[in-house]
Amino acid sequence: MNTTLKMLGALSLSLLASGVLAAVSEQEAAKLGASLTPLGGEMAGNAADTIPAWTGGLASDAGQVDARGFLSDPFASEQPLFTITAQNLEQYRDQLSAGQLAMFARYPESYRMPVFPTHRSTAVPDAINAAAKTSAVKTGLRDGGNGLTGFTDSRYYAFPIPQNGLEVVWNHITRYRGGNLKRSIVQASPQTSGAYTLVNFEDEVAFPENIPDIDPGKAENALLFFKQRVTAPARLAGNVLLVHDSLDQVTEPRMAWLYNAGQRRVRRAPQVAYDGPGTASDGLRTSDNFDMFNGAPDRYDWKLVGKRELYIPYNNYRLALPSVKYADILKAGHINQDLTRYELHRVWEVEATLKSGERNIYAKRRFYVDEDSWQIALSEHYDGRGQLWRVGEAMLLQHYAQKIPVYALEALYDIIAGRYVAVGMANEEKMSIQYGTQASAKDFTPAALRNAGVR
Repeated sequence: MNTTLKMLGALSLSLLASGVLAAVSEQEAAKLGASLTPLGGEMAGNAADTIPAWTGGLASDAGQVDARGFLSDPFASEQPLFTITAQNLEQYRDQLSAGQLAMFARYPESYRMPVFPTHRSTAVPDAINAAAKTSAVKTGLRDGGNGLTGFTDSRYYAFPIPQNGLEVVWNHITRYRGGNLKRSIVQASPQTSGAYTLVNFEDEVAFPENIPDIDPGKAENALLFFKQRVTAPARLAGNVLLVHDSLDQVTEPRMAWLYNAGQRRVRRAPQVAYDGPGTASDGLRTSDNFDMFNGAPDRYDWKLVGKRELYIPYNNYRLALPSVKYADILKAGHINQDLTRYELHRVWEVEATLKSGERNIYAKRRFYVDEDSWQIALSEHYDGRGQLWRVGEAMLLQHYAQKIPVYALEALYDIIAGRYVAVGMANEEKMSIQYGTQASAKDFTPAALRNAGVR
C-alpha cells in the first residue's frame, strides 16, 4: 500500500475514534469541479494513461433511445483490448478483486473478462452536481454513522469527499437515480444445469422531494419510497411489497408491508431488511443485497481500505439491448461473459465487519465503489467461518439521454452452491424504465397495496 493510502487509512481511523464525523471545509469542497470531478472522483487520468481524465462524461446524444426506452450502444464498434481468462489471470492479478479471482477458480473453463478501452462516461444534471457540493459542506454523520445531518438541503451524494468507509457507502445509498421512476424488470435464479424460471417485477420508486403532497414531517427523515409488484409467474403474481426507507434507520427503522394476493391481506414485513430473504430469489440473496447494498449500515464496522485500479463491469450496453434475450444472458454458473464489458477504473475499497453481538449471515463484506458514479461495482460476502461465499457484480452503464448512472443488471454468485441470481434485466416485452414520473403520497401507503396487486 502506498503512502497516500496509508495516510488516508490513518485519517479514517482517527476520525472514527474521535467521533469527528463532519462535513468538509469550503476550501476542500472547492476541489469539486477542479482537481476532482463534480461528484468527487479524481479529474486526472492515471500515470500509465490506461485510465483517461474525466472530461464531462457521455453527451446526452451519445446514442439513440427507441420508443420503448432502450438505449443503443455508443461503443458498439469497439473490440476488446484483451480477454482475461483462468489461463492468463496471473498477468492481471493486481487489478482483480478477490471475488473475481474466486470466480476464475470456480469456473476456469467458462468465466472470462473481455477488457475494453476505458471511458469515464458518468454524468449527472448540473443541479445534481450543485447538490453534491452543498452536501460536501453541510452533511455529517449522526448516531455513530447510521444517519445523516444537514442533508435536507441537497439530498444527493452525501459525502463527495469521503473521510471514511461509511461515508463512501452513504454515497452509494444517496446517489442520483433519476428522480421518481417506474420500471419493468426481470429476475432469474438458474439451477446448476442452467434451467431457470423468470420472475417479472414492476417497480416504482419515489423520493420525498418529488412527492408534492407528502407530509413535511414525514419527508424530513425519508430517503425513498419503494413499491414492487410481481406480475409473473402465476403463483406469485399480484404480490406487492412496499418499503419506506429513512435516512436514519436506527432512530426510525425501515417500514415494510406485503400484500399477499392469495390471502388478500396486507401485513407488516419486518423481515424485509438486513439478511432477510430477497423476494423470489430462491434463498440466493438477502434483502440488503438488492442494489448491491441497501438499508441501515448499523450492524457493521466500516473500514476504508483505500483506492485501487480494478477491472470492473462498465458501459455494459450490450446486456441491455432488446435484441439480447434472457436465454442469451442466463447460463449455468454465471451470466454469459461474452456479452459483458470490463474497463480499468479507480474504485474505493471498503470492508465491513459484523459488530460483536450483532447478527447477519455475512460476517464480513467487501465493496468496490466506482469513484465517478459512486455505484458499487463489485462485492464480496463472507460467512461466519471467514470463507468467501457470494460474489456480486453490477453491470454498470450510463443512461446518457437522462444523465443517470444505472445498472444493466446485478448478478450475485454463490460460489459454494454453484448458483446465482440475476436481477434487473430489462423486460423484453414492454418499456423497461420511465424516469420523472408523477407520485402521490397516497400511492405509497399500506392501504394502496390491495389495489396495486389487482391491477
